[in-house]
Amino acid sequence: MAKANLKGMDVAQLLELRKKVDDHLLQRRTELETQLARLGARVVGGGTTSSPLKGRKVPAKYRLGTRTWAGRGQKPTWLVEAMRGSKKKLADSLIDKKHA
Repeated sequence: MAKANLKGMDVAQLLELRKKVDDHLLQRRTELETQLARLGARVVGGGTTSSPLKGRKVPAKYRLGTRTWAGRGQKPTWLVEAMRGSKKKLADSLIDKKHA
């Protein structure tokens, strides 16, 4: 593709060039979205991919009083504080699935 001399173009020529660029970008986006769909990726909102498991609720695994935690992510501060002040271990807060 030839380089365009932008300084030598008038407004009408610049607008025509802008339209060509927009059309080309739209065409490339369509091609890329088709390729992603063929690969099985889920495209969400702004064009980012997301895990199908994101936001899925899981049953609680640990309980201390009335508070529960599923065991995913960072340990909650209430659990860390309770373990720090005593000799309790994380396994002591495990919910017994046999009796639940």
